[in-house]
Amino acid sequence: MHAGGFGWVTALRAPAIAALAADNGPLQMTLFDQVNLAEITHPDYPGERLVACRNPALATERARKRLALLESTDTELTKISAAVDAGRLAGAGKIGIRVGKVIGRYKMAKHYILDITETTFAFTRDQDQITAEAAMDGLYVIRTTVAPEQMDSAKVVATYKSLARVERDFRSLKAIDLDLRPIHHYTETRVRAHVFICMLASYLVWHLRQAWAPLTFTDENRPDPIDPVAPAQRSHAADAKAATKTTTEHLPARSFTALLDHLGTLTRNHLRVAGHDESGFDLLAIPTPTQRAAFELLSAPIPLTLK
Repeated sequence: MHAGGFGWVTALRAPAIAALAADNGPLQMTLFDQVNLAEITHPDYPGERLVACRNPALATERARKRLALLESTDTELTKISAAVDAGRLAGAGKIGIRVGKVIGRYKMAKHYILDITETTFAFTRDQDQITAEAAMDGLYVIRTTVAPEQMDSAKVVATYKSLARVERDFRSLKAIDLDLRPIHHYTETRVRAHVFICMLASYLVWHLRQAWAPLTFTDENRPDPIDPVAPAQRSHAADAKAATKTTTEHLPARSFTALLDHLGTLTRNHLRVAGHDESGFDLLAIPTPTQRAAFELLSAPIPLTLK
């Protein structure tokens, strides 16, 4: 189950979670009477640990979104029903197209029972399906091959949540900052070289994010969560930076991308003076306080000359 001696952490999809929560399954709501996570096993996942989590905040948000989508769907379907009753819309095909657009827009097809004929249209909510889905609100199951002595249940949850940073880095790598895609190389060595350089750049970005955290909205001292399943809490310092949009050193706080853009305004210009040495000279723009601070955090001087 291990690849090259490494373990892995991932999550089950909704149908697999529903199977675990079926009658007599190991995933029952009583597991969460006292805590928000519990470790379970199942023969379908030999050699793996399953960490079941219930996030009440996530459950509330999903219930709110589903209700809002159901109400919006009801409103649009009621309009179609009125049009059919008034004779303005007829034909099963035409009615079905109109209904399909509504159902597709809100992605609520599984929650409705539809009755379409050439001259009539009726709909009802599938309450059994809605109830079954609602029972899964806030539930997710993490699967891993990492042994308990290396990573307890809480650490498994924290590690899975940290994958969000990996996904952010891949988005940055592919499209936002580094533009890895599309690749227009046609030999294996060139493709490998391209990807290798981009991975080095991504590694550099990781270090820069850490070093420049005092200049950005990054939470430098995020408190350790008491409950690993609950939403992460920010420190008071991070809340203050977000509210005032200034750092603790009274400099403007920026996103990491905005900070890079600001550093891009630190220019070096090559000047030539008429009637003097044609070789000219380089003149560096005066750094802003933020630009000076950025280089100080890297323990590197602002380069005055090109090498």
